[in-house]
This record gives sequence, C-alpha cells and structure tokens, in this order.
Amino acid sequence: MKLLRWPLRLAVLGFLGGCWLFAGIYLYLSPNLPDVETLRDVRLQTPMRVYTRDGELIGQFGEQKRNPLNYDQIPQQFVQALLAAEDDGFFRHGGIDFGGLLRAVSELVLTGEKVSGGSTLTMQVARNYFLTLERTFMRKFNEILLAIEIERRLSKEEIFELYVNRVFLGHRAYGFEAASQVYYGKGIAELSLAQHAMLAGIPKAPSRNNPISGPEAGKDRRNWILRRMVTLGYIDQAAYDKAVVAPVLASQHGARISLEAQYAAEMARRQMVERYGMSAYNEGYSVYTTLDSKLQQVASDAVVDGLITYDSRHGYRGPEQQLLEGALPPDAALPLEEWLDVLDNTPAIAGLEPAVVTAIDEAGIQVLLADSQQVRIEWENGLRQARPYISEDRMGSTPTAPADVVSLGDLIRVKPGASNEWRFAQVPEAQAALVSLNPDNGAIVSLVGGIGFEKSKFNRATQAQRQPGSNLKPFLYSAALNAGFTAASIINDAPIVMEDRSLEGVWRPENDSGRFFGPTRLRWALTKSRNLVSIRLLQQLGVRKFIDYAQQLGFDTEDFAPDLSLALGTHAMNPLEIAGAYAILANGGFRVEPFLIQRIDTLAGETVFEARPPTVCRDCDENAAVAVNPKELSMEEILLAKQRDALPRAQRVMDERVNFIIDSILQDVIKDGTGRRALVLKRGDLAGKTGTTNGPMDAWFSGYNPDVVTTTWVGFDNYTPLGRREFGGTAALPIWINYMREALEGIPERSRSLPAGISYVRIDPETGLLAPADQRNAIFEYFRNEHLPEAGEGANTGPRGTDELIQEIF
Repeated sequence: MKLLRWPLRLAVLGFLGGCWLFAGIYLYLSPNLPDVETLRDVRLQTPMRVYTRDGELIGQFGEQKRNPLNYDQIPQQFVQALLAAEDDGFFRHGGIDFGGLLRAVSELVLTGEKVSGGSTLTMQVARNYFLTLERTFMRKFNEILLAIEIERRLSKEEIFELYVNRVFLGHRAYGFEAASQVYYGKGIAELSLAQHAMLAGIPKAPSRNNPISGPEAGKDRRNWILRRMVTLGYIDQAAYDKAVVAPVLASQHGARISLEAQYAAEMARRQMVERYGMSAYNEGYSVYTTLDSKLQQVASDAVVDGLITYDSRHGYRGPEQQLLEGALPPDAALPLEEWLDVLDNTPAIAGLEPAVVTAIDEAGIQVLLADSQQVRIEWENGLRQARPYISEDRMGSTPTAPADVVSLGDLIRVKPGASNEWRFAQVPEAQAALVSLNPDNGAIVSLVGGIGFEKSKFNRATQAQRQPGSNLKPFLYSAALNAGFTAASIINDAPIVMEDRSLEGVWRPENDSGRFFGPTRLRWALTKSRNLVSIRLLQQLGVRKFIDYAQQLGFDTEDFAPDLSLALGTHAMNPLEIAGAYAILANGGFRVEPFLIQRIDTLAGETVFEARPPTVCRDCDENAAVAVNPKELSMEEILLAKQRDALPRAQRVMDERVNFIIDSILQDVIKDGTGRRALVLKRGDLAGKTGTTNGPMDAWFSGYNPDVVTTTWVGFDNYTPLGRREFGGTAALPIWINYMREALEGIPERSRSLPAGISYVRIDPETGLLAPADQRNAIFEYFRNEHLPEAGEGANTGPRGTDELIQEIF
C-alpha cells in the first residue's frame, strides 16, 4: 500500500497542476478570445448572382464560389461520410477529443511526424473562422478554448453547418455545396455515395485530394473513408463494394448558367459595383433583372441565325488555323493529342464548335471534336455551298469537291444539325446587337451585345457608337410636324450640291437607289426613306430647331454637328439609345429611361433596392404629371410611393397628335416601304424604320407595336462595308422579324384611338391640297386641325413657303 501512495500523490498533484496550468492559460488567453456570438451572424463571402425576372441564373461574380446550406439541406449520407473522414465522435464530445489529442501527441513524439489529426470539427470551425494557420502551441490552446466556448453557445447542428459552408475545397470553392457544383456540376443532394466520400476527403489536402488536380490521391482518400463508413456502421458491405469501384469522373464546372445573357449580366455587374463597390462580389446579393428568359434566348438565337445567314451570302474565309506543319509523311500518324490540346483551348462560339479535319474524301470529311469524338460531315451539309470569300461584294467559284474547301489539319467550325448529323460552318466576322424594351417603362426585356461573349466582351448594344442613318429620320419628321409641316407637305426630291468646308470639297448626297423622284409628300418620303427630301426638310425646318426638339425627346445633343448631315443620321449612337427613343414613338409620346435591374436582395432575402421607373399612364391627368428624372429610388422613397399606391409618371415629350401621325407613317414603312419584309408577321399594328449608312457600314431596323419596341443593328467592328447589296432591310430586319415573331406571340393586335384635334380628309396626292369631291385618285391623310390643307391648285409646301434650290455652306 505504501508503494502506491507516492505514485497516487504524484498523479493527484500532476492532475491539480495540469488544472492550475490550464486555468492560468485560460485566464491569460480568454480576454483576447473573439466573441463566439459573432458566429451566429457570420457573413460568408458569397458571390453575387444575377437572374432574369423569372429567376433563371445568367451570371455569377465573385472570387469565392460559395453556396451556403442549412443543416436540414445536407444529405444524411454526406453527414456520415464527413464524420467518418474528420470526426466520428462529433455528436458525442464537447468540442475536444482528448483521446485524439493524446494520440496525435504520442505519434508526434514517437515518430516525429503528425500521423493522425487531433482536431475536432468544432476546433476546425474555431480555426477557420477566428484563427490563423500558424503552427504554434499558443494557437492550439486558443483553438481548444474557442472550441469549448463554441460548444457552450451553439448547437451541434449549427457548428456542423458552419464547417460545411466555410471550409476551402480547392478550385476557389468554399463549402461543400459549391465544391459539388464545381466538380460535378450539380448539388450535393444529387451526388452518389462515392462522390460524397470523395468530397469528404478533400479538406485534409484540398490541392492534392480534389478529383481534378489529384484524382488518384483523392480516390485513395475516398476509399479509406468508405472503409471507415463500413466500420462505423454507416453503410453495408454491398454499398461499399459498389462505391469503391466507381470511377473518378469530375471536371471543372462553372455556375449553372441557364441561358445566354452574358452581355446583360456584365451590365448588371458594372451597375452593382458602382452601387456597392467591391463588396458587391462577396455579400451574396441576388440581382433580379428585367430580362424575360424566354425572349432573351429567342433574341440570342435570332442574332446568331441572322449573322450566319448574312455570312453565308459572302463566302468561306478559310480555316481559323492550320495545325499541320508541312506535308505529312505517308505512314505518319496524325498528332491527335496535340490537336485535342488546341481544341480544349478553343471555346465554342454561338454553338459553333471547333473541330480539326482528320480525313477528306470525295463525299465529305471527318473531323475531330474537343471531346475526342470523330464525326463525319457530308458534302451537302455546308461544304458544297462554301464558295471562297474574295470581298464583301464578290465570291469565288463554287467548289467541286471537299478538297477544294478544306485540308488536313484545318481548324474549322461545325454545328450539330437535325438527325444527329453535323454541318460545316464558320464564325461570322460581322457583329450584331439587339435591344428590346417595354415601351411603357423602359424595362430591358432582351439584350444581345454580339454573336458571342466568348469571342468578344465588347457590348455593341451599349458601347458601340454607330451612325443610325435613316433610323433617325422619324424624329426629324416629328420635329417638322411639331413645327407645322404636315404629312402632305410637298418637298422636291432633286439633286443637291453643297459646298462643305470640313471636307474641302462639295457634298453630293443621293438616295439609296441613285434616282430622284421630284415633288414628294413627306409621308411618302419617309416611307421610301428619301435622303434628298430629308435634307431639304431639315434645311426648311432649321438645324437648331431640330436639335432643340431632339433634346426635348431625351437625346444627348451636346455633340450633334449643327449641319444638314444630321438629316441622314450621321451622329453616332448606340442601339440602346435608339431603342429608348423609339419607345417614345411606341408609347404615345412619353419619355422612358431604359433600365436593367429590377430588384436587389441580400443573402438573407431582404430587398434593399427595387426599381420604380417613370411609367406611362395614358388614363392619368396629364396636367398633373411631373417630370421624374431619376429612375431609381431609395427604400424610403419606395415605401412612400407604395403608400401613395402610384408609380412615378413618365413625362410627355411629344405631342399626342404628332405621335399619332408619325406612327401612321411608320406603319406605312411596313406596308409599302423599306420594311415590307415584316409583313410576314401578318400583323396590322407594326411600325418601324430601316437605317443604312454610307458604305454601307451599318444596317439598322427599329420597330414596335404598343407592347414591344426592338432595335437591331448589324455591322463590322472595324467599320468595313457590309456589301453593296446589304441594307437595313436585308441584314438587320430579318433578325428583328425572327425576334418579334416570338415576342408578340399571343399578344392581340392593338390599334390606336384617334386623338382629339385630328381630321382625316381627302387630298390630292400630287399637290397635298384638299381634293375636289369628284377627284378619283384622291387619298386620305391625317392632319392636325390647325394645319388642314387649303383647297385649290398649287403645292402645299409647308410653313416655310416655296421650296427653293439649296446652296448651303457649312
């Protein structure tokens, strides 16, 4: 008994000494420990996500990919896999696994290496949220103390949730849901047992054990976890046998973007950074845009199809690269692995996939795709039609065999066709843009800034400054109607020669046809887009009066050149500006501001911003209307407006009667003018205007009905001509038609009511004057009551008097 007394005393003293030591360390360190309560309000760095108005994801921005989960959203099978991998006693211990700590210390003393970890999940939470990764005893003591405190304040489920959402898992993924999306392209609830075990093994060595960077090491770790799950009774032998032989199939996945809208998503990103600074990237904001997901996809398809159709009229420009250096020896194998590396680094653009030609025969070719698949393209599937490009106005001879078109090693483009067949293709060099708005409030319904964000991130819908050409004429004619001209005013369509000092010569503008048609009514001149009439009209109206009117409509006129070239749309603008102006024509004469962001929600679901744009109210008292300049209000203003139960009211900027008359003329553009192709839509409420600039370098079509306004543009980024047979009606209008066909589906036709103060009278089409009752070729025309034409002979030449030959010096 005496022999046991001293060891017992030493043990008791050692225990008491340890307690005193621990207490002393606690008293020393505890004042500096962070407040565990902050974990209840922890703000994970969660990326910003951008959605359409109906909730489809179109963009994700932020360095750290993170998708936080609640505990009840975590599959039980994954919970067990993670416990088997990291801390099977988690739900039993109080934050510290003393047995595990002693085992880790003894292994370190005996082997000099750290064989097994002694950290519990709670200790890892303490380290991940509060501490650095330095390896010191003091940090370890802090970790232990924090773990004890965390266990006192939080439930086990809360602690587990914190760990699952914070841990780094390679490839910029933080948290297991984000890792599941990155490695497998789907949520953690959709994964198999083998995939759950693979993910659970990553935290030990994120760079080495993840299934992309280290598939073999990750597989070894996975299989060890599966064996542990059997030992712990989480799974049976049959489940283990199935999971352990599962192949490691993982690849890099981005956010699950639902549709093509990168240009709009990038616009939203820029606006969010302007609003919130760099915190926009990591506060987990959900940004809901005004885009309609269905129509956005239709817009993207319409732009791609329109550009491919245009491109097919101008010939095949040759391969993007030739990968075979020199002639291939007769028995040499093709360098397929090298070609696959090139294909891996060549993105698909607008659905056009890169491919390398591996075989050619009389009936077609064989190509290698990026997924290692080799497919065949028959002669009739695009090869026979591939006449060589010489210039935008000229193509070479029709090929007679596939070898006339391609060579071995050519890097080309292909696209899937019907019945699993593939077609020969090329990425168009021309670009296009489409903007579609709700004319009543300016909400952007669809926006496409180019053929593919992968090819060019330059957003032509908002950043390209291009001459609108005749697309601007409706606003000149509106200014003229507002000043007292009528749709029946006669102006001479005849040659004009003007001295132009800026060009050190003379200016001889022409109509697109090169012909002149003499005295012409304004309605017919706009319908047929007569340039000479427009120039004379601007001269009679006065350049300054037109600029002032354009400013009233909302155009930025600061850089408008004060000369007659404005009549031909020479001032550069972007498609979004043009669409916003055409909204005035579509909505009856009210100015609306295009906007993209409808609502911003925080990670917690709280709405911190909601757009309340100035909106057209046709039944409201216009005398009570006030101009509302800002389209965005603070939350306080939003609440106040909701209490008033009223949206800000759009300001009228165009006389209702002028708007009615110009709309009727633009409907004639569709029925009898340069927009006749749109008759294929078989609607009576469409109006619009083509636009083509010198070269021609730009092709436009802007058109609308009372529900949708859309602008399309086609051109080259380097300002080269589109081809002498290309116009707004051939290049841009088909894109508009394909989009509007879907945008107006199910929407009934709407005709405009005749405003008060307008008369519809019979006139002589030759003179614009009132027609006698017995005149057989008389036509009807709309007039404001104060500008009714006179009866009698002679031409009605407008408020400026007779039309004179113009000799203008700039």
